[in-house]
Amino acid sequence: MKSGLQTRSPLKHSLQRQTSGSESWYHNGENTPKKQWENATWLVTEFVLVGFSNLPDLRTTLFTLFFLIYLVTLSGNVTIITIIHVDQTLHTPMYCFLAVLSLSETCYTLVTIPNMLAHLLMESQAISIAGCRAQMFFFLGLGCSHCFLLTLMGYDRYVAICYPLRYLVIMRPTVCLCLGALVFCWGFSVALIETSMIFSSPFCSSDHVEHFFCDIAPVLKLSCEGSAGKALAIFFLSILVVLVSFLLILLSYALIVAAIVRIPSTAGRHRAFSTCAAHLTVVIVHFGCASIIYLRPESGGNPDQDRLVAVFYTVVTPLLNPVVYTLRNKESQ
Repeated sequence: MKSGLQTRSPLKHSLQRQTSGSESWYHNGENTPKKQWENATWLVTEFVLVGFSNLPDLRTTLFTLFFLIYLVTLSGNVTIITIIHVDQTLHTPMYCFLAVLSLSETCYTLVTIPNMLAHLLMESQAISIAGCRAQMFFFLGLGCSHCFLLTLMGYDRYVAICYPLRYLVIMRPTVCLCLGALVFCWGFSVALIETSMIFSSPFCSSDHVEHFFCDIAPVLKLSCEGSAGKALAIFFLSILVVLVSFLLILLSYALIVAAIVRIPSTAGRHRAFSTCAAHLTVVIVHFGCASIIYLRPESGGNPDQDRLVAVFYTVVTPLLNPVVYTLRNKESQ
């Protein structure tokens, strides 16, 4: 009987030590812990991005299609930036903002598309908590900055049409530089708040992220603590960013339309409106996608639908911007 007690007591002592402390589990003999056992709860220390693992027969086709679109997008944005930089006649506020928009789009696609292409070549992909946090921060920061930048471009069109004689005085280089810096400061400040809220608590529900990158909803649902409060706070912050930006753009265009109506000649009205058509098209596409994916409290409830919308605003929308502005410039020549 004593020997039986002696053989069981070390096992009992080991189990007590596991539940009271923390113990790292390692896989493949590497020094990278996948999960930790803390207070009888599995804590996730790295994620597995599911990506397109549910579409094994289409991965090669999708990879080819998305890769070609990505090359065209990069080529278009780089071409726009290069032409605006080289051509001295294009060193105006409108084209400088367009160059910044193209640069922002290029960085925005670099955050998500290469990762998505990697997922199409493999069934899943592991990403550390720190890597997931960084990806989400830059994705949200560039996305919010994009909203504010489109608002700034709407204000630029308002000044150009409503105050043409004072345009170069109001939108002088120092003012444009300060406004551009504020756009990105505000955008990344919002991203810092949202990312800090999401990663303020450990993750234990699962290590599988039902997406091809670290987006808000699929990561937040893995949180150990109740995520309803965080989701609601992020939802209202998203409303503040998207709707306020969109309303300011609508205000700019309401004043622009009022000014265009007062132009006596039809040719003058058409020319004034043509300078806004490309920007207005990009605004509708960008804010439409942002509203569909973020301005709904139940975001994340349908992973397949969220992935489909995410493909549109991470792959298709960045392609539309250089195409729309290029066509608009050809038409205005």
